[in-house]
Amino acid sequence: VQLQASGGGLVQAGGSLTLSCAASGPQLNINFMGWHRRTPGNERELVARLNLDGSAKYADSVKGRFTISGDNAEKTVTLQMDSLKPEDTAVYYCSAKRGPYGSVWVDVYGRGTLVTVSS
Repeated sequence: VQLQASGGGLVQAGGSLTLSCAASGPQLNINFMGWHRRTPGNERELVARLNLDGSAKYADSVKGRFTISGDNAEKTVTLQMDSLKPEDTAVYYCSAKRGPYGSVWVDVYGRGTLVTVSS
């Protein structure tokens, strides 16, 4: 499976950007589509994801500013990012989980796309 992301770029603080992602290739048992991000020197962290029941999970740092939408069955996910802050600057990765294999889910990531928020 491949996760193809688009969007990202440079925006001023307070602005908005939209990231989109679609899964292609063998897509058996793909769920929990969402987004992670990583800043230099830090671990990759969850930004937002779609749960199995269609609800959304957000990192505390983006609640009220970012909105995730999409459909695990359609294998698409979009992240609307509003009120962007310089600390949102990071490489963003489309993400998903394959499985379950027994009780195990395998993390899958696409190529990252850079989001830069200038102050």
